[in-house]
Amino acid sequence: MTIAAACTDRWSITTSDRTTLRDLAARVACLASRPLERSKAKLWTDHNALRKTRPLIFCDPENGWNEIITQADLRCSGKLARDWEYRLKREIFWGDCMQDDRVISPYFDISEQYQDTGWGVEPEWHGREAGRAYSWDPPLKTEADLDRLKVPEILLDAEGTLGLIGLAQQTLGDLLPVRRHTSWWWTLGLTQSLVFLRGLNQMLYDMTDSPKLMHRLMALLRDTTLRRLDDLERRGLLSVNTRGDYVGSGGFGWSDELLQPEDGVSATLDQMWGFAESQETVGVSPRMFAEFVLPYQLPILKRFGLTCYGCCEPLDKRIDMLMRDVPNLRRVSVSPWCNHEVMAEKLGDRFVYSMKPNPSYIAMESFDETALRSMLRKAIQTTRDCRVEIIMKDCNTIGRDPMRVVRWVQIAREEAEAI
Repeated sequence: MTIAAACTDRWSITTSDRTTLRDLAARVACLASRPLERSKAKLWTDHNALRKTRPLIFCDPENGWNEIITQADLRCSGKLARDWEYRLKREIFWGDCMQDDRVISPYFDISEQYQDTGWGVEPEWHGREAGRAYSWDPPLKTEADLDRLKVPEILLDAEGTLGLIGLAQQTLGDLLPVRRHTSWWWTLGLTQSLVFLRGLNQMLYDMTDSPKLMHRLMALLRDTTLRRLDDLERRGLLSVNTRGDYVGSGGFGWSDELLQPEDGVSATLDQMWGFAESQETVGVSPRMFAEFVLPYQLPILKRFGLTCYGCCEPLDKRIDMLMRDVPNLRRVSVSPWCNHEVMAEKLGDRFVYSMKPNPSYIAMESFDETALRSMLRKAIQTTRDCRVEIIMKDCNTIGRDPMRVVRWVQIAREEAEAI
């Protein structure tokens, strides 16, 4: 079967949907061509290099996007076309309405089509539909169950990838260049995988009751992750993440410090940002974190040119060891549960202070702009000597009011520019 025929069998874009998508792509291309976007890219580049800039601002409504662009707002009929329409409309909202410091992309990215074979055992999920809370029954009940694990592999669907790229090029390519661009991971922190396999409570028990098993599991996860990174690099599958990609748990990867591959050439790990966190061990002491978690993350992070660390877990009790031990550490997450004064003093102008304001301000029934402004003003004043980015994320709702995120950006910018 030819690639074109395979593409027709698996995906299609109707004439009507194509017209809708092209209209949207033309608007995105116009936004992406603005001199403002080049200015924002330079701002992120300087910021990531620790050169003095104003605080950068980025807002990702996350689950709140469903309240900004609803299913009823989508005009396309086909599933793939609706997915692409949603992507393009988000870019337009960011550029036209949100007006934060996110750079509007001049590309339309298509990810590799592939299957991850997994561990051969899977948790039994309870809930999890429509972004709701969930629980799970972990598959590793005893140490003997480790023998059931299989080494996860990535099985590429090369024909499917080329077919999807071809369809995107035929539909949008003259307006937005189509780019083969894949993010293979979000976190390389290991503990998320551990708790899905072993269970959160059991992981905590293992640290005291079965420390040898805990070390064995973490070593297995480390070695499997390193093997996967080697495989992706060897196969030329890594996409550079220093040209506007979202990196870590907030912020963008624009950089002039790392050697960059030419367009169309795959990246190597030392040309990329790496990222780890360990939200699952938020209740674990610094001593136990230093024994059971960080030593297994370090060999992974050492492979990357620059490193981000942290997400929602407060790092003020761990920051000294992270600053001392994590190679090429550059971006540090400062969650709402951190001691901001301690983190500001520790990070100073030597690291990116990735501030994560509490999203509840835009989620509550009433939108209290005065309280929001007061919180941001205090946080910005506390970090006035730092290299600060202000990242709004972790939103499960925006109170069904899209203007809240627009106002959040406006208020954050006003306060950032007032220091």
